Amino acid sequence: MPELTLNTDVQFLPGVGPRWAELLRKLNVETIEDLLWTLPRDILDFSHVCPPEELKADKPQTVRGKVVDVDARPLRNNRTMTAALLDCSTDFVRGVWFNQPWMRNRLVEGQSVIFSGKPKFNQGRWEFSHPNVQWLDEDDSETGGVILTRYRLTDGLKVHKLRQIIGSGIESVIDQIPDPLPESFRARLKMPSLSKAIQSVHQPSSKDEYDAARRRIVFDDLFEFQLGLALRRRQWRARQNAPKFETTAKIDARIRRLFPFQFTDGQNLAVSDLSNDLRSGYAMHRLIQADVGAGKTVVAIYALLVAIAHGYQGALMAPTELLANQHWETLCELLGESRIEKELLTGSLTPKERQRVLDGLASGSIQLVVGTQALIQKGVSFEKLGMVIIDEQHKFGVAQRAQFSNDSGPPPHILVMTATPIPRTLCLTQFGDLDITIVKDRPKGRQSVVTSRISTSPQKRKAWEFLKEKLRSGRQMYIVCPLVDTSSKMEAASAEETFQKMKASLPDFKLGLVHGRIDREERNETMAAFRDHEIDVLVSTTVIEVGVDVPNATLMVILDAERFGLSQLHQLRGRIARGKHRGYCFLVSGSDSPEANARLAALENSSDGFVVAEQDFELRGPGDVLGTRQHGALPLRFADFLKDEKMLEQARKEAFHLVRSGDFDSPEFAKFKEKVLDRFSKLLDLPRSG
Repeated sequence: MPELTLNTDVQFLPGVGPRWAELLRKLNVETIEDLLWTLPRDILDFSHVCPPEELKADKPQTVRGKVVDVDARPLRNNRTMTAALLDCSTDFVRGVWFNQPWMRNRLVEGQSVIFSGKPKFNQGRWEFSHPNVQWLDEDDSETGGVILTRYRLTDGLKVHKLRQIIGSGIESVIDQIPDPLPESFRARLKMPSLSKAIQSVHQPSSKDEYDAARRRIVFDDLFEFQLGLALRRRQWRARQNAPKFETTAKIDARIRRLFPFQFTDGQNLAVSDLSNDLRSGYAMHRLIQADVGAGKTVVAIYALLVAIAHGYQGALMAPTELLANQHWETLCELLGESRIEKELLTGSLTPKERQRVLDGLASGSIQLVVGTQALIQKGVSFEKLGMVIIDEQHKFGVAQRAQFSNDSGPPPHILVMTATPIPRTLCLTQFGDLDITIVKDRPKGRQSVVTSRISTSPQKRKAWEFLKEKLRSGRQMYIVCPLVDTSSKMEAASAEETFQKMKASLPDFKLGLVHGRIDREERNETMAAFRDHEIDVLVSTTVIEVGVDVPNATLMVILDAERFGLSQLHQLRGRIARGKHRGYCFLVSGSDSPEANARLAALENSSDGFVVAEQDFELRGPGDVLGTRQHGALPLRFADFLKDEKMLEQARKEAFHLVRSGDFDSPEFAKFKEKVLDRFSKLLDLPRSG
């Protein structure tokens, strides 16, 4: 048999062979190295399992046993109770759950489980209320080990066999695992070697040893990504020939005179941040993060006009034609008497109109352009682009903000902005290469939104009477549905069906309908009619989520609200109360899911988008909050954002210091630098030279 190495096909590992290798390939394991990097998804810690006779009241404890009886019964006030009796060898223990009827099907007689929680002695028996439950595999239930690792499996591969195969791999090649981190760096951070970490994460003798091993592996994962972001920022900072734009008192006053209101403190802070960036000589790369209604567009227009005042062109890119048109209308209103040459570039232009705009951008005669992704398509070039605004950045892929450039000359300044508040953890990852400014305060005169959940028939009747009264007083209303058409796969309100029902229910009011399947021109006409109050009630899907601004629209009903994420609901709610009248948002939901009810309660109790975003992140995770999974924006292999936020902050601090100091370019870090570039050069648009 040839000498085993990390690159050896896993079938040649003792105890594997072709049959087990075929199953391992379903877990993406081809080599022995792949096997060692098949990390546990979690561990079962039996080191603190208590026999029933040693339990103490109201202290966190764990028991282990076999389910011998499960009982589910209804209670008064539409409540339910599920109880399970656990045989723990020396005595019986009970677990009790209220209003969680699905637990009846999760707990099966004869199954081995672990209950964790704070027990109470009740009616002669120890009882856990809503304990954390871990279901044991058949192999685990018969094992007397203290710490057991658990893995993602595939049909035909049991956990005990996978543990055995991994143990063989560790015994054969663990000493061959290279460690790209210098020993002095590891020692300062009190990290084990990589080979020790991999061995300990698979074969821990204690929870502390497992945690230390996982900490090293997760740190490397986060550290590599943060180094990639730090290199990307250095790459931008190295472009020192970016145009310098001095925001003089004269320019500042001239721009502010265009706005019929005074800037808020948050807007002034954002203007100060971008003014400092623009005079630095470095290409600005900043994120303006604003809550709904905080007036981020004002900051964007200010930045564009500073660039134009210095003889450069400005571009504003929005994710949808609807939002691009709205920005265009805002600019036309503000700059109506200005001599600034401006144009709109979207996919709906005729070839002749598009060519006219392209010629104007290339020659420099067009100073300001608003558009969609048409701005970064082939054939678009600028004579002297100085400022780029990318609105609702999370709607675009990661690489798109790097696609703006001049044919010659310095790179443009880039300001990206979003009215979708972003959890801090995502700010440190997806937007980790950007400087960040947060705008929270709303313009004076903007009213708040009262949010209410309604689920019962009496609540619905009362809400509809209230809404009709407001409509009769001249207000306008959105009704938002999760679906366009009725679906056999999902029981939820559809816009088409709701529109027909509302026409019958609200005969005294004019109704309109918009959704993604309606022709773009017709959709825009309907939105314009709603803005002009030719329509009282607009039935829609989430096409109105971003950018729609109708000050007289103060009412919103969101049907089947549990179908939406928290941040999306907050965005929808942000479409109302954009004028002088208070807003009212009704979340209609018949769901009894605790997760859904937790989301809706969070929205009902807070109007702060940043608080809502953090709660949404905790409930749903990073990929769903911003829809980033499809963009590959979070390329982490082992880290868990919810568990590892402190580790992320440490990794970021170390990475940015290492790049800033120049130490990352030293021979000591050569292996790690190569690893970072192998992993992230394409995603983050990094040169192989670093």
